[in-house]
Amino acid sequence: MIPSIILGGSHKDKRGVLNYNNSFDMSLVKRTYVIENNLNFIRRWQGHKIEQRWFSAIKGEFEIQLIKIDNWETPDRKLEKVTFKLTDENLTFLHIPAGYISSIVSLKEGAKLLVMSDYKIEDIIDDYKYPTDYFNE
Repeated sequence: MIPSIILGGSHKDKRGVLNYNNSFDMSLVKRTYVIENNLNFIRRWQGHKIEQRWFSAIKGEFEIQLIKIDNWETPDRKLEKVTFKLTDENLTFLHIPAGYISSIVSLKEGAKLLVMSDYKIEDIIDDYKYPTDYFNE
């Protein structure tokens, strides 16, 4: 599997704004949390071999880079990075399949990223972290 965007939408009228996503199937979601990075901080190169995740910017904007890991013990330092930008303009989700690590950068002060996972935290030990400069940044 490769990362994919699940497009959301937005409706605005005299009552306000309604952001929605009628295409996202939440049946696999077991856990949710929100990331709020300090501005200029990069939460870099953490991911999961088994767990898949979904990201959505619920406030502000984020740049997300993903790398598919080839070897979890000693990954190639020159693996390809794929970049996505998420904004709070609609409820769009970025699906991150198992096997990827991520780099998350807040592009606006106070930005919040909703994260959903298909495993409960107590059900799996599947957290991999690499130094921020490991992939030649």
